[in-house]
Amino acid sequence: MAPPLYPDDENPPPVRIPKIEQDDRVLGPLTVRQALWLTAVFLLLWVGWLLARSRVPGIVYLACAVPIAALGAVAALVSRDGMHLDQMLVAALRHARAPKRLAPAPDRPSSYPDWLDPAWSDAAGPDPAPLALPVEDMDDTGVLRLGKDGMCALAVCSTVNFALRTGPEQASLTGAFARFLNAATGPVQILVAARPVDLTEHVARLQHAAGGLPHPALEEAALAHADFLDRLVEGRDLLERRILLAVREPGRTAATADRAAARAAESARALAPADLTVHPLDAQSAAVALATALNPDAALAGRHGQAPGRAL
Repeated sequence: MAPPLYPDDENPPPVRIPKIEQDDRVLGPLTVRQALWLTAVFLLLWVGWLLARSRVPGIVYLACAVPIAALGAVAALVSRDGMHLDQMLVAALRHARAPKRLAPAPDRPSSYPDWLDPAWSDAAGPDPAPLALPVEDMDDTGVLRLGKDGMCALAVCSTVNFALRTGPEQASLTGAFARFLNAATGPVQILVAARPVDLTEHVARLQHAAGGLPHPALEEAALAHADFLDRLVEGRDLLERRILLAVREPGRTAATADRAAARAAESARALAPADLTVHPLDAQSAAVALATALNPDAALAGRHGQAPGRAL
């Protein structure tokens, strides 16, 4: 058996990506948030014992205090994806209380008219609430104004086939991406989304260009490929993957917008060693990206003059 061409393919060297944002440790391994949580739980249980020790036996109070202490410790120490348990609970409560039907209107939509059958309004559910988007405005260069959250510049990224690379190549790509993350000077978000794609125009171009090919075999191959794509669309929804890079800068001045745009351009140079092509979006492309994020089928329906199809 011949030796492998790349001896490190099966066991490529690990590349550690450092965590950019870390909480400061103030008391051993505990952060400020964890120390405050544990202190608050301890004080709560201590005050409770001072108030109840003359009325409740110690073993009974201990049985009641242990679950409370365990819940407080879990809330202080457990986190997932950078979010603590108490933050998850607060987010869950906000989601439960928030309206589920939103409408793009500046004010809360008015109620149904009096002449409408009450049974219909009851079946429709609660009135929709105003849809408050974080984007307030966009300048001529495509930088988004997020109000108190600062400025944001968008860029579209290509993809790289990581599985087909050798071990050393994978380590090189991972190291280049780690250097990009380590060099980030502000918040960065990477969005991977799937959206519907329509091949009608591509198939039409193939069929139109097939007649001008210099050899009958090439024409036959082009028509066969167009027929394959045409049959591929039937009975299934085709999706394309799109990766957006968002960089944000705090502030509301013109200099902040320039810094956000400059960071998007710097990201293109930083990700080039990872075989990733980054194109900052201009105003028109950024508007299309935002519209597609709100309604992935809108652009597809607008191009072909038909109702949006079902998206998976």
